[in-house]
Amino acid sequence: MIVDLSELSTSDTYFAMTQAIIPRPIAWVLTENPGGDYNLAPFSYFNAVCSDPPLIMLSLGKKPDGSAKDTRVNIEARSSFVVHLPYVEQINRVNESSATLPAGVSEVTELGLELAEFPGSKLPRLADCRLAMACELYEIKELGPVPQALIFGRLTHLYMDDGVAETDARGRLKIHADRLNPLGRLGAREYFAGGDVITLARPD
Repeated sequence: MIVDLSELSTSDTYFAMTQAIIPRPIAWVLTENPGGDYNLAPFSYFNAVCSDPPLIMLSLGKKPDGSAKDTRVNIEARSSFVVHLPYVEQINRVNESSATLPAGVSEVTELGLELAEFPGSKLPRLADCRLAMACELYEIKELGPVPQALIFGRLTHLYMDDGVAETDARGRLKIHADRLNPLGRLGAREYFAGGDVITLARPD
């Protein structure tokens, strides 16, 4: 089968891409609302893009009514945000937090989630998390006619649960993917859970 993307609508192109580029990590992003409470939303157009400076990228579309998503509005206004990597057991809350709510309504409050201090971050993190990244806005670029917002965030601090991370024999950070058990995104209503960890030595 060959699919010519130029013949597809924007929505059908999105549907095809989200099934072809799999699995994708999920950024569960916490930002501060204008009223002082917190927005929480998942995004799977997300990845690392640079190590010096340490940058991650989030790609955000628009709300169904065409307005900017609360995550973008909050990041533009206050710069700081926290990216969590959700784990498999959190799948229902991640999915519930993707609902479109009125601006300013806190998913953290609606879902009854607890927060914890995140040393080095201006914002808290979810108390029930295994890995979180404190970020500061680096740059926003817009692409396409909609447009899609590419938000580049500079990582400043990492939080890792003691059960998933340690220092290896060479003194380098080791995060155990099997203990982290990250939730991944597939297409449509599908998610990715688990999988074998395969270790191979890199060739010379």
